[in-house]
Amino acid sequence: MPRMKIALSFAALALAATASAQTLTIKHDEGTTQVKANPQRIVVMDEESLGWISALGLSNRVVGLASTYITPADVTGTVVKPAVLREGFFGRARLGNPAYVGDWQKPSLETITALKPDLIVRLTWEGNQNYDNLSRIAPVLGYKESGAGFWQKGLRDLARVFGRQVQAEQVIKEVADTNRANARKLLAAGVFGRYPKVIVVAPFTGGNNWVYTATRLIPDLQALGFKNAYRPGKTVLGVGEQISDEALLGLDKQTLVVLFPPGGKFNGAEAFLKTPVGQRLAAQSVVYVPEDYSPYSGPLVSVRNSNEMTKLILEKTK
Repeated sequence: MPRMKIALSFAALALAATASAQTLTIKHDEGTTQVKANPQRIVVMDEESLGWISALGLSNRVVGLASTYITPADVTGTVVKPAVLREGFFGRARLGNPAYVGDWQKPSLETITALKPDLIVRLTWEGNQNYDNLSRIAPVLGYKESGAGFWQKGLRDLARVFGRQVQAEQVIKEVADTNRANARKLLAAGVFGRYPKVIVVAPFTGGNNWVYTATRLIPDLQALGFKNAYRPGKTVLGVGEQISDEALLGLDKQTLVVLFPPGGKFNGAEAFLKTPVGQRLAAQSVVYVPEDYSPYSGPLVSVRNSNEMTKLILEKTK
């Protein structure tokens, strides 16, 4: 009997160790979460988190998709229409047939619950809601866009969860290698002698213009060799701030102005270029329009940003 008890005790310890090995503790920007390894049913709450999942080759596991870009016309019931999923960034992400679960402001907790996810991933910021509500449904991992190297951290954390660390490092290296190659092209073309500095301006419909100071395209441009021409004041959520016409008119001729409008109905680039300020800056401006349904940042976006911006800038300065 004692030998049997000892054997059972060892068996129990072995089972506990196995269970423990299959559960990971992930520290993220919204807390510490226990996640079972290799989840099969994922809900992504925005395009940024979709980009991380897609970069790891896991988009076929996305059962729920939240988006501020999707309109009622894009959905039948809770199903995103196949034609929408073939467009822009969604097409590159190679999604299967995810349900639409609302957006970050008003996610459908009922729909998400019905999907029975085993992981929820999202971009977040100060004051973002629903973390507790979502956590009652499934483990949640959230990452702040204002954090240094935030998409790299999110990608690496998810790679741990799915056992794809090697792939994550390959993706991160691809971004760095792409930027280095394009930086050499710009340097050889003498671009930095003409435009050593850059500013990223987001013209919104309605006439409001924002400048991105630490994230959203500016890190990719800095990786190409440009210096940030704008010193931030009080940013909103660590991302950017509204900029006045006076400040834009004060930019010197050695500053490249990259107009980086938001997607869809929020794109105000065309209207901006017709204003006196837009006309004054036209000679030193390029317009870079993101893909439909594109996130602002992430590994897949950074590669596109680097290649497309390099083409635009070389064309502008030849």
